[in-house]
Formats: sequence, C-alpha cells, structure tokens
Amino acid sequence: MALKSFINVHPDSHFPIQNLPFGAFKPQHSTALPCLAVAIGDYVLDLSQIAKAGLFNGPLLTGSDCFLQPTLNKFLAMGRPAWKEARETLQKLLSSTEPALRDNTELRHKALVPMSKVEMVLPMEIGDYTDFFSSMHHAKNCGTIFVGPKAPIPPNWFHLPIAYHGRASSIVISGTDIIRPRGQGHPAGNSPPYFGPSLKIDFELEMAAVVGPGNELGKAIDVNEAADHIFGVVLMNDWSARDIQAWEYIPLGPFLGKSFGTTISPWIVTLDALEPFACDAPKQDPPPLPYLAEKISKNYDIALEVQIKPCGQKDSSVVTRSNLKNLYWTLTQQLAHHTINGCNLRPGDLLGTGTISGPEPDSLGCLLELTWNGQKPLSLKGTSRKYLEDGDEVIFTGCCKGGAYNVGFGTCTGKVVPPRD
Repeated sequence: MALKSFINVHPDSHFPIQNLPFGAFKPQHSTALPCLAVAIGDYVLDLSQIAKAGLFNGPLLTGSDCFLQPTLNKFLAMGRPAWKEARETLQKLLSSTEPALRDNTELRHKALVPMSKVEMVLPMEIGDYTDFFSSMHHAKNCGTIFVGPKAPIPPNWFHLPIAYHGRASSIVISGTDIIRPRGQGHPAGNSPPYFGPSLKIDFELEMAAVVGPGNELGKAIDVNEAADHIFGVVLMNDWSARDIQAWEYIPLGPFLGKSFGTTISPWIVTLDALEPFACDAPKQDPPPLPYLAEKISKNYDIALEVQIKPCGQKDSSVVTRSNLKNLYWTLTQQLAHHTINGCNLRPGDLLGTGTISGPEPDSLGCLLELTWNGQKPLSLKGTSRKYLEDGDEVIFTGCCKGGAYNVGFGTCTGKVVPPRD
C-alpha cells in the first residue's frame, strides 16, 4: 500500500511524504534564528517542535539537539544511520495512520507552518565549495566554441572529474538578486583591457551534492563508500560572467567571472528519496582508473528545466530541458576524486556538478551554448537574448516524475540587477 500523509498533498506537488527534503526557515519579517524543517505539501514541518515534543525517540536521535540548531551541519555530521532514522520517524509521524501528530492539535498548529508565511534561508554553513565539469555534452560544446571542433575535449577530461575551487561566501539562497559584476574583458585591438560591468552574464544549470560526514586529512574516501558521505542534492545556478572569465582564465582558471554569485535551491533532497529514480550512468570509455571504478555506477533521473522571464515581461519562456542522468562523471566519483589526494571534506561542503547539458539542441545548460557565444540570439516571446540583461529572472526547476508521486526540488530563482555604485 502506498504511503499516504494525513496532510492533503496535491498529486503534482514536489513535496509528498515520499520526499521530505530538509531546509531551514524563519517566519516572514522575523529576526529570530532559523529553524530546521522538512517540506510536506504546502507546509514546512518545524523539526525543533518535533524534537521538543520528544518525538525523535530512536536510538540515534533521542536526546540529540541536532534539530535545535540554526543549520543542518550537526545533523549532517551524524551520518546515514541517523539520516535514515530521522526520515523513517518523520514519514511515520506524517502518515495518515499515525495519531501522534495528526491528533495533537496544539503541536500540529505549532509545527506545521504554511510555506507562504516563511522565508527560506541557507540550510547549512558551507565551509568550502567545489565546482566540477562533469557533463560531456557541455565540455564538447564549450571546447568547440573556444578551440574548434577537431579536439574539443582535452584528453585528461576522460580520465578524471575536472574541477576548481569556488567561493563559498557568495553562495546565496533562491530568490536573492544577483548583482552584475564589474571586471576586465578582452582588449579591442591595441586598446587597454575593457573594464566595467560584465556584458555577458550567463546562467549555468547545475546540481550540487551536500556533504555529510567528512574524512580525515590525508585519508581518501573509497568510491564505493562515497554515497554514505553525500546527504542529498540541491539545484544550483552557478552564474558566470563569460567576458570576465574568458580574459582571466588562462592559466589558472575561473576567478572573478564565477565568484560573484551562486544560487542554490532551499530544499535538500536526500539520496534516500532519490533512490527510486536511480538509473545507470553512461558507459565510460576509457574505463576509469581503479580508484574511480564503481561496483554500481548510477545517476538519477531528475528532469531539469530552465525558464527566463525577461525584464518587464509577465511571462517566462522555457529555454532548456535537461536531466541529471546526462552526467558523465557520477556524484560519487566526483566526491571520491576530490579526496584521493587526502583533501578533507567537512559537513556542509558543497560539490557542484558543472553545467548539465544534454545531446539535444533544447537541452543545453547555459546561454553560452544556447546562443553559441552570442552568435545565435535566443528568441523569448517577442524579445531576444544573447546574454542576460538587468531585470531578467532565471528560474530552475527539477523533479523526478514517478507513477504515483513526484520527488522534486521546488525552484531555484535569481534576478540580475545593475551593479552597485
């Protein structure tokens, strides 16, 4: 019999009882510290209220103050057994057959808050952020644009998950405006380099893994145990200033063209919730080195969509439909490679996938690809774009579509605004 909640959840909702993604919220217009929560239908379930009521009564969570914290970091550090215990407890409490919360009017009133009355905040303290480059289609398109079609992907790309270290301080929650950055661009002829507001602001359709328990400095994580170090996944828009990036990236890679802002969705969907939607990862050729060879190599069938709402318009246009299953390097391979040199990961660290592009023209994950670096403007219901203009809003959605229910991420949104004086 399918699990059913006593809370009325619309069939198209991203947040049925089978999902229960984790996040953090504050009441609207409040200066109080955030509370931890899971999403259920159109409500957030305040986990601090559930904890204070003594309803986390399993062997690992009894007496723990992990849900009385303003961030998830303490809970993330507890590992998969505690995550499973929390998920099972919450699914039982929210089920239609369990009276403990259903029939406790006072607790239900305190613990279940309409989403329309809360402000979502970053759910964890992010100490470090790494951005990978794991989509073969994206790598091929970028290489073709910049170096030509003969050898668009460098040979090392097929042997290791390439990445760079990002800037954790500029990661923001969905709904936060993105300020157009200033920087240098390529000089024209013999002139000095351009300096001013970026003229090529782009979105990048990504997802990101949230690290749970880390690893000791000097000790790598086995690729076949890496899933136990990943709590869940969020949507991520890793905004790019293509002109700044193109001028600065040789020889050390992205810097100011990327560090001005990264947006993540507020809800972390756990790997346990995603497990029914696991699928085979692409065949890797050549076979990876032994430390990256997985006994079971899997991705997740997560349908991703990007919409752009141009400045001054009421309606948005769908510009991209992609899927996480298009990744060449898996989330677990990315994490294992990150630690193979002994680098220590910590709870709350964020590992971005890189832009997720597919093989079809409408599955490209950024404007760089969709407009072929501005050569083919994108049509948007009466207007067009080479790159984003001030006032443009970008909306990501992601959802696993099942027969009886969906497991979704909600939205990840951001609006480009003019640079500050």
